[in-house]
Formats: sequence, C-alpha cells, structure tokens
Amino acid sequence: MTHPIKFGTDGWRGTIAEDYTFANVRLCAQGTAQYFLDLVKDTRKRGLVVGYDTRFASEHFGAAVAEVLAGNGIPVYLVNTATPTPVFSYSIVAQGAAGGINITASHNPPWDNGFKVRGDYGGAVDPVALRQIEARIDVADVTGTIKRKPLAAAQAQGLVRVFDPAPAYIEQLNRLVDIERIRQAGLHVAVDPMWGAGMGWLPRLLAGGTTRVSEIHNLRNPLFPDMRRPEPIPPNIARLQETVVRLKADVGIVNDGDADRVGLVDEHGRLVDQLRVYALLALYLLEVRGWRGPIVKTISTTSMLETLGRLYDVPVYPTGVGFKYVAPKMLETGAMIGGEESGGYALRDHVPERDGLLVGLLLLDMMVQTGRSPAQLVDWLFSKVGPHYYDRVDRQLPPDKKDAIRAQITANPPPTIDGRPVVDIWSEDGFKFTLDDGSWLLIRFSGTEPIIRVYTETDAPERVERILAEGLRLAGLEA
Repeated sequence: MTHPIKFGTDGWRGTIAEDYTFANVRLCAQGTAQYFLDLVKDTRKRGLVVGYDTRFASEHFGAAVAEVLAGNGIPVYLVNTATPTPVFSYSIVAQGAAGGINITASHNPPWDNGFKVRGDYGGAVDPVALRQIEARIDVADVTGTIKRKPLAAAQAQGLVRVFDPAPAYIEQLNRLVDIERIRQAGLHVAVDPMWGAGMGWLPRLLAGGTTRVSEIHNLRNPLFPDMRRPEPIPPNIARLQETVVRLKADVGIVNDGDADRVGLVDEHGRLVDQLRVYALLALYLLEVRGWRGPIVKTISTTSMLETLGRLYDVPVYPTGVGFKYVAPKMLETGAMIGGEESGGYALRDHVPERDGLLVGLLLLDMMVQTGRSPAQLVDWLFSKVGPHYYDRVDRQLPPDKKDAIRAQITANPPPTIDGRPVVDIWSEDGFKFTLDDGSWLLIRFSGTEPIIRVYTETDAPERVERILAEGLRLAGLEA
C-alpha cells in the first residue's frame, strides 16, 4: 500500500488503477471483515451485504470484496446488478445483516471509485468505527493477511448468495409514500439518473398511471458524458434543465451516480438549490404530513431549518459534514429528518441514510398534495421563513496547503464580513462564520477530494458573490 487508506466524509475513495486497485480493495475488505468479526455480534451468522454501482469495474470490485468476506467465513448477500445506495442500504435491514460494504464513489469524477461501510441499521458507521476499520486495514497490510475464497467456490458452499434487493425496497417505499397518488396525478416528470445506478427506477415506480416520466442519460456509461461528474448541481444538470423546458415538463428530478442524492429543477428549468430543497422537505413533513420531531442538519446547510424549528416548536441539531455524523445523531435523537448541503436527506421510519429515490417521490407528493408547482413551493416556503440565497465555490487544493490555510484563518478570524459583525465562529469542521443578521460563510476542506469549498447563505442575491469573495480571500485564494 503506497499511502495509508483513510476514510473521509463518506468512506474511502481513490483513483482507479492508481490507488484504487484490487489489492487495496481486498485490503479494505479484510480490515472491514476483521472489524465486524471483532466488534459486531453474530456477524458469521447474520452476514454482510455487498453492493456496487455503474462505475468502471464496480461489479468486479464488488466480487473481490465478496471473496474476501467469504474467505473470513462471513456469509455474503451480493446484489444481482448495479444498485442505488439507498436500495443497498435498506437491504441490510431487510436481510437482517450485520452491515454492508458498497462499491461506489457517488458523485466523484469518472476516474474514481470508492468503498463505503454501513452498520446493521443501514446507515453510515460512525467516525470511531471508521478509525477502528482503518487500524485493521493497516494490520492486514503489514502482515500480508488477506483471506480469500474464489467466488464460484463461495457460491457453491452457500457463503455467497446473489439476490435481488429491489422487491423489499419497493415494499418499503410504498409504506412511506402514496406512490399511486403520484402515479395518477397526471404530472410530466423529467428524470436524469446521470448514467448511474438510479437508471429506470422512477419510470418503473410511476408506470401505469396518468403521470409520464421522460428519462435521459439512462444507459451505463462510466465516462459520464454531458457532465463533469455525476453530481446533481450546475453545470452537470444542464441537459436536464434543457429537457424540462423543451418538453414543458412540470418538474425535473435528478439523482447522482449512486442515487443517494437528489436535485430539483422547477417548471422553468431553474435549479431549486439543495438548501431550499431541504427546507421544503422539512416544511412538507411539518405542514402537509403533520409530523413532529427533531431535525438534524450539517453545518453546511440552511438556517431556514432553525426558523422552521421555531415556528413548529421542534429542535434542530447541527453536526459536522457527512452522514457519518448525521446518521448517529438521527438515531440518538429520534429525528424525523436529517440532511446535508450536498442534496442528501434521510427520513424517520426508514434507514438513517440518504435516499434520493424516496426524496424524489416525496417532492412529487408535495406538489400533488399542495397543488403547487416547484416555483410556487419556493414562494410558499419564503412566505414562512423569508428569502434565502445560497451558492458554493469549489477550488482544487493540494493537500499540503491545508495546514497553512487552517493556521492563517485561525490566527486572523474576521471581525466583520460584508460589513456585518461576526457573532459566532464554528471551527470543528472547517470555519463557519455567522453574522448578526443570520447570514453565514463556511470554509472547509472536502472529505472525499483535494478540494476547498466556500459556501454562503444570505438574505439577498447581490450579497452572495461578495461574501464568497471574502471567503476566498480569507483562505488566501483569488476571488
């Protein structure tokens, strides 16, 4: 192993054929197998689920993981095809498994792949568990101990069982949302699965009624043409935006490469940003469904949730960025919803895991039940919480620059931003500066890529660019 394998915001990711190799994937599998055998009860009885997405060679990396788990005497439930992360995650619960491993790099560029670990609740394991897995990966590397049983032999012995995770997941969706109501609503929905594992899912779920689904980018293509990467934000969603306008669709729904994230395009072809989507989901649960319960949010997402929390008398809990923080907090607090700025949201009575397919259905159900278009839903939201405007800038950053930037910002925190006093500073996961009017600026390093991100949310569109420019200057970067 050239470099130590470290788990970031959501698992380990690397460049295919450089550090993401079969040898390193097997190392990860061995360390993860040892973690489950050491610390998770009845792993050899309950087994682990192994899933994979549509990226280059994902099914072969998934088979390699299955062989290592079987070599350690752990039964494996191996998905029968490229599978959305939320479907994989729910199958852990449906199978009663001790946990699972998913081969996916989510929204990363096409040359990456990844390795995610999930607990028996279907959600991300916490940071302590990830450090324990990393330690066991290091031991396997030093000792050269990788147990492995060829896939055909493991299947013949019953240690690996190939299964279809779709039926159980579809049953769960029908418990969580009235799909038939959406199916018969007469909507025209444009869908973009971004060449990924979500292909065909919304057309399948909504077939047979008056609602029509027009799906684009619905073939496997690991190069992800028409986009920089399968991330549901501009400029990657340009083709969907054009499709909504050209077809005069009522709405556009986009999922990232493993379908755990979702994006919303309104009837005019405009993106409804991720912060507004999260606030809309919370409003839908509170107002339309009448739910009550805590809201969990990462520090990088919207302050509209605190306003809704005050309006509906529900607590709001902030966390670090990533579902390795969100999932445990949801379990701890019994939250009704948890989510983050990247477009990933999870619901109560389901797995504490991002589910872009379920949330896409909930957004459609919100339209049907309120009789409002996406643009009208945003107007309704703003009538409750006031206007909010958001944007994010990503810049490539060599890893060796991180410490210098951290030291620079720590030593020189700004007393004001955009002429407003800074009233609070959060420095646990990056630097978040909250202003006296509720606006905020966040500077943090990506946990999955060599990128620095600068975010803001404020009350006027003209302030967004100014605040982002100040954030870039604070980090020593050109605006």
